[in-house]
Amino acid sequence: MQRQLIINQTAINDLSDCYVIAEIGHNHMGRLDVCKEMFKVAKECGANAVKLQKRDNRSLFTKALYNQVYDNPNSYGATYGEHREALEFGEREYQELKALADELKITFFSTAFDHKSADFLAALDMPLYKLASGDLRNLPLLKHVARFQKPLILSTGGGTLDDVRRAYDAIMPINRQLAILQCTAAYPCDFADLNLRFIETLRGEFPDCVIGLSDHDNGIAMSLPAYVLGARIIEKHFTLNRANKGTDHAFSLEPVGLRKMVRDLRRTRLALGDGIKRIYTQEAKPLQKMAKSIYAGRNLPAGTVITEADLAFKCPSGDGLEPFQVDLLVGRKLKQDVAEDQLVLLKHLVD
Repeated sequence: MQRQLIINQTAINDLSDCYVIAEIGHNHMGRLDVCKEMFKVAKECGANAVKLQKRDNRSLFTKALYNQVYDNPNSYGATYGEHREALEFGEREYQELKALADELKITFFSTAFDHKSADFLAALDMPLYKLASGDLRNLPLLKHVARFQKPLILSTGGGTLDDVRRAYDAIMPINRQLAILQCTAAYPCDFADLNLRFIETLRGEFPDCVIGLSDHDNGIAMSLPAYVLGARIIEKHFTLNRANKGTDHAFSLEPVGLRKMVRDLRRTRLALGDGIKRIYTQEAKPLQKMAKSIYAGRNLPAGTVITEADLAFKCPSGDGLEPFQVDLLVGRKLKQDVAEDQLVLLKHLVD
């Protein structure tokens, strides 16, 4: 069985390039113009998709949390509710962003944090959905979004393998278009807690699902071993400036980082090859200088019975015999003179 997920006609499978998601979240700081610029830059960097986060704040949070004083340097409001509302986009913004994404030919989708947000996104006919680590055990929401019959990406931070199995068992009977991402829900995440080998565990446990990584570390290097281990989706937080106001900017990639990560992931697929050892055309010129042929180690007159001491293994390789063929010469008699540093060939031998 080949694991495969198709998103907007892009096939993601074990043989494909990595599908790169630029997670914007709320790094747009509530500004539509900034978000549009982020879409454009993410596309220029080679990302396959851009992602936001959608919350219906009043139904999602308790009144106590919504009204809690939120006084810190990253706050966009006096209370936590005001802060979250300042960062939230509505239908007009989503429609404009959807039109821009279509124009740029980049996939745009969002994380649904609650039923109302999921329905909001469904009304916009989003091409796929993300469910965050915090909802790994939220089976009612998982099933609700699965019924939209669109591809679904699930993060697994803060959970166990049993939690992932439970979510898988809830989703798959409804919708088999599922990708599962290894994730550690720490922002940023220490390298020691990334647990990239869980990617291999997920691949073994769920052979019919594309596996990926939601990566919150402070760099780009870990996407490469993740790809080698079998991750075919990489989600990475993205910002235009890591110094911007907000908690996520500091561990997000700026454009130069995103561009390099995409570049290196594309190179990694090519570099892995197919496991078959072959001789490549571009090796010919270097090997002509480095590889050796069998030359006469001294002037050899006709009638000489060749010993290995008469021979030298020298560069360039030329069109002569290679060192592994030395036994074709040793013990044979020369029918003509062969000068020092001249290739010793089979045609020089007495038949």
